Amino acid sequence: MQYRMYGKSGFKVSAFGMGCMRLPRIVREDKAEVDREKAWEMIRYAADHGVNYFDTAYGYHNLTSEEILGEALEEGGRREKVIIATKQPFPVMADLKSGGGKTLHENARRNLENTLRKLRTDYLDVYLIHNIGVPVWEDIKKQKIIEEYEQFRSEGLIRAIGFSYHGRYPCFKEVLDFYDWGMCQIQQNLIDVDNETTDEAMRAAGLKGCALVIMEPLRGGSLAFPPDSVKAVYGEYGGKRSPVEWAFRHVLDYPEVSTILSGVSSMEQLKEDIAIFSKPDAVPHCLSEEEKKIIARVRETYFSFSSIPCTGCEYCLPCPQGVNIPQVFSKYNDGIMFNTFEPSRRSYFFQTRSGQAASLCVSCGACEKKCPQHIGIVKELKTAHAALAGWIE
Repeated sequence: MQYRMYGKSGFKVSAFGMGCMRLPRIVREDKAEVDREKAWEMIRYAADHGVNYFDTAYGYHNLTSEEILGEALEEGGRREKVIIATKQPFPVMADLKSGGGKTLHENARRNLENTLRKLRTDYLDVYLIHNIGVPVWEDIKKQKIIEEYEQFRSEGLIRAIGFSYHGRYPCFKEVLDFYDWGMCQIQQNLIDVDNETTDEAMRAAGLKGCALVIMEPLRGGSLAFPPDSVKAVYGEYGGKRSPVEWAFRHVLDYPEVSTILSGVSSMEQLKEDIAIFSKPDAVPHCLSEEEKKIIARVRETYFSFSSIPCTGCEYCLPCPQGVNIPQVFSKYNDGIMFNTFEPSRRSYFFQTRSGQAASLCVSCGACEKKCPQHIGIVKELKTAHAALAGWIE
């Protein structure tokens, strides 16, 4: 296993970090749960084969991911040999109705204490404010959440303070510069080089000495199963490098990256990932100029697929029924682009649960009057919903 420095912390982490959001599941009718025996086996195998970084969060797998990780690592003294990073979202801290009359800060502490119990540990190596972004950033500052985390650290409950982020560069840079973070976690992959926070964010984190953790290097698994046209581009390079390895090497190339997270759902996937990250050349600057050109052509090929021509301008919003039209179309387009709807269906499940699904459309047509692309939004929403519905969590 290749290892890298974790920012300015002074310790090294495995270049591959095991994400615990896509553990193997058992699906029965309209309910799904983690296959604990398989999950324990995989986590222990990872810890015994060089992986020393495990990522989870408060809400993963219906609040059970932390518990499963804790159960797995408790056996054989593995907990002391690894780094555990987990996260608490601001909306959970701020959900005062579920806190039995407690304040926001009391909620945050209660949630941390529950997390420690689930993980069967006295401390967390890294504790993140989960999914910081424009809608919550001002409230996080106003409510002094970072100061609360500092109090946790002073008590020895956590060792490093970090944040995870999905979104554009300007807000990311503001968050990054606001505090001396121990780490930050962002989405990056060979498709999202100009989306999300971009490689400019990666350089900014590196300059600050902030440990940089990459999530979604396979875009929810989509990049593992490319269409034939993309396979043909990869094939021009020669050799037997898998699409998964191409995607990982794109992110490995950045010297600022500390560890790359990937969720695994089977032992086969886990062993493949460990093998890729254990190669002697799985190091910064691992890509040749020829390989970079191959990846650029792969990106262009993905983007060439026809789909709903939504630009995400949001002129169609707000929808009177609460439908987040650009997000629906983005998820549908991803399904078309990557030739698989499974990751998009999972994401759409959470959008549905938050009351923003396409099924809420009442065909009022208000959105179509405002769309500069002249999209038949009502019809396309029905098409998208038919393709995206059906995920069981």
